[in-house]
Amino acid sequence: MTDDRLNRVFAALADPTRRDIVARLSAGDATVGELAEPYDVSTQAVSKHLKVLEDAGLVSRSREAQRRPCHLNAEVFDLMTKWIERYRRQAEERFRRLDAVLAAMDDDSDNEENQQRGAAS
Repeated sequence: MTDDRLNRVFAALADPTRRDIVARLSAGDATVGELAEPYDVSTQAVSKHLKVLEDAGLVSRSREAQRRPCHLNAEVFDLMTKWIERYRRQAEERFRRLDAVLAAMDDDSDNEENQQRGAAS
């Protein structure tokens, strides 16, 4: 996924209404009217949100007779997950190294205390 496309995806998901639309589409396809029902906004406003999601590649629309249902494009989430996973693995590796350093410091501290107790006896 190019940086530009990734930027568009994350920018699109930065809006809570668009995240909610994505969540609702994860349960199944819906028309603009169906998606607009729970919001106190016009279908035109929801259409604008859908356009942003479409431009980011998260949503597509098809034509079924008079209906134009919106579909969630799951493959974009696979690409995002791979991008996120790469950085999650790097962060976990840093934490493992930090844990090892802290454990070594704790062992050194325990050894030093034991030596001091031995010398005091």
